[in-house]
Amino acid sequence: MTDGTNPPSHPQPEPAPGSGGYGFPPGPPAQGGYGYPTPSGGYGYPQSGQQPNPYQQDPGAGYPQDPAAGYPQDPGGGYPQDGGGQWSPAQPGFTRLAGPDLPGSSQPDWEAMADRSAAERRKKRLWMLGGAVTVLALLAGGGTFFLLGDDDGQDAQPANSASASPEPDDSKGPAAYTATVAGDDTLLRDSYGGMGIRLGPDLKVGPLGKRFQVVGKGNGNSWGQSAEPVVDVTKSFTVTARAYNSATKGSRIVMSQGDGESFSFELGVNEVNGKQAWIFRVQTGDKGAAATTRTVTAEGLNMVKTPTLLMATYDADKKAIALYVDGKKAGETPVPPIWQAPGPLQLGRSKHHNIWTGPWQGALHSLKTYDMAFTAEQAAAYKEGKLDPSPKPTHAWLLT
Repeated sequence: MTDGTNPPSHPQPEPAPGSGGYGFPPGPPAQGGYGYPTPSGGYGYPQSGQQPNPYQQDPGAGYPQDPAAGYPQDPGGGYPQDGGGQWSPAQPGFTRLAGPDLPGSSQPDWEAMADRSAAERRKKRLWMLGGAVTVLALLAGGGTFFLLGDDDGQDAQPANSASASPEPDDSKGPAAYTATVAGDDTLLRDSYGGMGIRLGPDLKVGPLGKRFQVVGKGNGNSWGQSAEPVVDVTKSFTVTARAYNSATKGSRIVMSQGDGESFSFELGVNEVNGKQAWIFRVQTGDKGAAATTRTVTAEGLNMVKTPTLLMATYDADKKAIALYVDGKKAGETPVPPIWQAPGPLQLGRSKHHNIWTGPWQGALHSLKTYDMAFTAEQAAAYKEGKLDPSPKPTHAWLLT
């Protein structure tokens, strides 16, 4: 029996250079102690003349395991370390201690470890919940990324990457590609011609299924521009894009051409009779006088947060322009020859009287130009992905 007090402990000195560690000299451990050679003054062992330690057990005994602590016991009597390893099994001559904490003993504080483990699990659950809420908020906000239908009428599925090394074919365009020119993340790659489009600071490339789109913030930096003119407006042409407008008011231009005093043509959103409508407008005289413009509109449609296929045509033989929305003709109007404004193709803006207007807010992809005017039948077939034979684009960006 003891007098109810724990035996005195003796702090261990720092190990001398070349020694085996704290109390562990080189060579096999001494018998009868926890790796300490002397029975007197040992680490938690009675000195000469003292009562034996009531907590000392037979060699090889292990600590009783607390299931709540989450530490499975090693079959060899050892305990896993932090890195996934295990303590070596008990060796003859090593005595393990059990029971209440002794002064200086190495027994873990199981309750504290369980509390820390529970706290970590709560923290992980909060992070996961926060991430899910963020994703839902982005999807509901309509201003970060959008899943739009592809050219065959099917909805694109989410993905994180796309393959490279594109080669266009004669039916549906490149089977695989990168959105931008290699080594330049701000230059959209032309899949059919050689005319890249330089992106402004706030017209950003984002994922769209296995391909890409660009997303604009609706400010003065939400634009893109080619190096040279892309469309020859003196001849028949068709321009088409898939658009997702997230602005509830004002002018929002998908595509135009010209950077002088005024545009040559523009395709996008404008307010008509106090409400937003899809428009295709051309300039037929110099400097953008109102009397020299011709416009086709598509009114009464759902304009906000609705994936929409837009197609605008100019038939030089008929001297007429037409606008198609989701494969259906919205209108057609006769025009004089279109004025060939100086300057390159524009994304997300248009020039009016030396002022940039219509910053795009939303997403754009599948941008194409053709050197022919599509008929109503071809426009409908294009929407369904059944255009046969398929005219080959002269230029194309962000295909899906």
